[in-house]
Amino acid sequence: MTAPARAPGEERAAARSQAERIADAALSCPDVPSLTAGPMARIVTYRAGLPFTGVAVHPDRVEVGIVARASRPFPETAEDVRRLVRPVVGDLPIDVLVGDME
Repeated sequence: MTAPARAPGEERAAARSQAERIADAALSCPDVPSLTAGPMARIVTYRAGLPFTGVAVHPDRVEVGIVARASRPFPETAEDVRRLVRPVVGDLPIDVLVGDME
């Protein structure tokens, strides 16, 4: 049995809640004090009101823009973020952009 098709508003609501869950997971990393849309302000999820910055959910991948603490190597922090976000996104590739440092 297949699930019923979602209306456009329901699709946006599902994407928004997934983006928020991804953000919560990324921010649970102690070396990530905040998220960023990146230098070109392209890592965003559009929704009613202001865009949700720092997470972009695409059909074939997820992008997460982070501000990283400089206390450890950025590749290690990015790998931690991927590990924390993985349960939310399943098998989708996760691109982590270190857009700034603290």
